[in-house]
Amino acid sequence: MVIEVTFKGNRREFFEWPFEDAPAARTAVVVEAERGEDLGRVHSTGELALTRKSGTTHGKASPDPLRKAVRAATGEEITRATHLREEEVNVRTRAIEKVRTLGLDLKVSDTEWQWDKKRLTVYFTAEERVDFRQLVRQLEGLFGTRVHMWHIGVRDEAKRVDGVGRCGRQMCSASWLPELVPVKSSVAKDQHLSTLNPAQISGVCGRLMCCLRYEHEFYVQQRKRFPKEGKIVTTSLGEEKVASLDIFRETVTLRVPGGESRVVPLDQLRQEMGGTWVAPTPEPEDDGDEEDRPVPLPPRQQRQRPPQSRPEPQAQGQPQQQGHPQQQGRPQQQGRPQQQGRRQQQGQPQQPRPRQERQPGQQRPPQGKPQPATPQAAPTQPTADSAEGAVPADGQAGRRRRRGRRGGRRGSRGPGGPPNESPGGDAGQPTSE
Repeated sequence: MVIEVTFKGNRREFFEWPFEDAPAARTAVVVEAERGEDLGRVHSTGELALTRKSGTTHGKASPDPLRKAVRAATGEEITRATHLREEEVNVRTRAIEKVRTLGLDLKVSDTEWQWDKKRLTVYFTAEERVDFRQLVRQLEGLFGTRVHMWHIGVRDEAKRVDGVGRCGRQMCSASWLPELVPVKSSVAKDQHLSTLNPAQISGVCGRLMCCLRYEHEFYVQQRKRFPKEGKIVTTSLGEEKVASLDIFRETVTLRVPGGESRVVPLDQLRQEMGGTWVAPTPEPEDDGDEEDRPVPLPPRQQRQRPPQSRPEPQAQGQPQQQGHPQQQGRPQQQGRPQQQGRRQQQGQPQQPRPRQERQPGQQRPPQGKPQPATPQAAPTQPTADSAEGAVPADGQAGRRRRRGRRGGRRGSRGPGGPPNESPGGDAGQPTSE
């Protein structure tokens, strides 16, 4: 059998009851703890405990298999637990003093002794991460037991400390609420409470009150039966604007363009509208109407215009060029296509342009075209009749290298003469003017 046991600060856990007879509610029992034994009181048993185990946060987080309940507590054990509760007030005060001495940015909310005093749990709240290792060492040396620091939130702190809410009753989180669900600001907005002072809709913990979620579903379902506020509707009097709604009395306040307003029941408004009004469905705020959305442009390839070909007079034998050369692919470069077309129009035969191989110290004219001798290209070599720069005709003095205008490799000098330069002659042969 599964039982639910509650401890100090509304802390609840589930245990396995190994005996046949189920314990009564609020019965003190001794159960197995993580280290040693602890004492608590029975909160629920049987099917109710199984239901709460599958539907509560502490039930889903319970270990598997469950720890066992040892026995029902005796009178002496209950008295011992009462003395521990009184001693915890002094423990919390001394822990706060240690925190102030170390200058730690945290708030000690509560302290709890385990029933066998083998473990001390310190509950605290902090906005940022705090290094409390030195604090743990000092507390363990002060109380002579293992100290466990437990970080909780402000809502959990209010649940553990308990108190009275704005309504004058005990806090729901500490009395009956099985799970603390975060409350968003949209819940207050749907109930038209967002315009109030935030302190009026906040609880003791400083967060939005848990009770705002109780009627939220009713507000959402009820507003689906009414037209949206600010909408222009067509009634028997013409176009009117929905000013406000009263979902409890089921009335609608309409306002004409002149400024006059009237209160109409919801059923009468539907009759004046001819029964054509349909309850609006909730839509996300970020999504707009289809008419307001920008029309998506086609892809870039579809936006390209096709090439427009213009008819031009063509010469006889000239091929027709269609489209841009980038779209049809570049043909093999055998000369410029414009020059070929001009030569065909002028009747000149098309000749392939020979490939020129040029070396750093060589300037050679293209094959098939004689290069006329010019005075600028004449060599500056001494003639064969010169006595100082005479070169033997057999060429056995060595092969001489040529040098271009912009520099090149220097050849071997002749006997007493400058290096040989032959822009148009063959290598190793003397030149003459």
